[in-house]
Amino acid sequence: MTPTMKPHVFERLSPEEQRSRAEALFSSMKARRSVREFSDAPLELEVVRRCIDVAAQAPSGANKQPWTFVLVTEPALKQQLREAAEAEERAFYEGRAPESWLADLGPLGTDWHKPFLEVAPALIVVFAQNRGATEADRHYYVQESVGIAAGFLIAALHQCGFATLTHTPSPMGFLGELLGRPKTERAVLLLPVGFPAQGCRVPAIERKARGEYLVER
Repeated sequence: MTPTMKPHVFERLSPEEQRSRAEALFSSMKARRSVREFSDAPLELEVVRRCIDVAAQAPSGANKQPWTFVLVTEPALKQQLREAAEAEERAFYEGRAPESWLADLGPLGTDWHKPFLEVAPALIVVFAQNRGATEADRHYYVQESVGIAAGFLIAALHQCGFATLTHTPSPMGFLGELLGRPKTERAVLLLPVGFPAQGCRVPAIERKARGEYLVER
């Protein structure tokens, strides 16, 4: 079947505008940090929804768009999610985690306590759809597609003035159970969204220099 095509609308920028936008975006994203101390101040949920809309514009294998975003704001449900996440994380930190992993996390000050899951005014849980509504509806490059969408989401939220944290409790099966998602979906990311608490502190880390991550041939 020949796909339906339409003219592509593309704005070609001058080199000066390209440089200006690149520098502005770099400065903004360089300032982004993962926050574990959240304020309970309310946020504009419609802005959060629009950021999810941005994530849904990400490219995906065969345009299957294999993602579901669950926006959680109900306090009782956030409490349930926290309790379930802490149970899994405590078992991980106190038994399953290798010593090398714990040593790498040590300077960041993380442990199994996850109060931000209740304090942050909103949580977004990102699910990957292994297939569509029927067995015949195959999805392709699911992990890659959902990863790109999650990147869009984090960048959009930051650009709109929100703090976030990429939380990946291990394992994450409880998220699908508590949120009533079908077996064809698996949780890949739990993202608290809000504003930093007053006096919030973050680890003093450095990023790799360009020469360590960019190879030009």
